[in-house]
Amino acid sequence: MNQMSGRAAPRFTAKQGQYLAFIDAYIRLNRQPPAERDIQRFFGVTPPTVHQMSLALERNGLIRRTPGASRSIQVLVSPEDLPVLQAPDQTVETSVPRH
Repeated sequence: MNQMSGRAAPRFTAKQGQYLAFIDAYIRLNRQPPAERDIQRFFGVTPPTVHQMSLALERNGLIRRTPGASRSIQVLVSPEDLPVLQAPDQTVETSVPRH
């Protein structure tokens, strides 16, 4: 438990926290939940990666989705328990020599 607030510490990994923070920020900015494609673009990952993360977040009780409905993600974690959203690592590797 967090001694300051009396609440239990969040029960998610750093990566899960970033997904949750993104979904929360997206909803605040766009007034609708992101599609899995929006999450994929932000994190630069494949559709199966986003889908598996969504399933894991739902299985752990961190989000709720409506089956068969698009853009139905609800974050079940209190906003104050979410981490600060970090920019995804955008490093690009190249085989072209630099001069």
